[in-house]
Amino acid sequence: MRYTQYLFAYGTLQNKEVQQVILNRTLYGKIAVLVGYRMSKKKVHGKYPLIEPSSMQSDIVEGMLFKVSNFELHEIDQYETSVYKRIQVMVKSGIKAWTYVENFD
Repeated sequence: MRYTQYLFAYGTLQNKEVQQVILNRTLYGKIAVLVGYRMSKKKVHGKYPLIEPSSMQSDIVEGMLFKVSNFELHEIDQYETSVYKRIQVMVKSGIKAWTYVENFD
């Protein structure tokens, strides 16, 4: 399996047990920072975190950067459901990665 995509995870996707259930493996990653985003006060179902864009470049979200395959991204999309949508962002280190934000559609 080729791991050609990056995923920026800031919530439950950082949890190894969740990774094992979704992907049948645990992910190895490195700490990453997303600049210009902040944790939202809103939570999905009252407990799952959301991030939102911020006009302040001083706002950051800390998380993990993982390498995943296209197939794994599809599996993660299923886990996140239509409540979230996947967007591409650039983490502070300059790597383009996918992450999940609230789906307003």
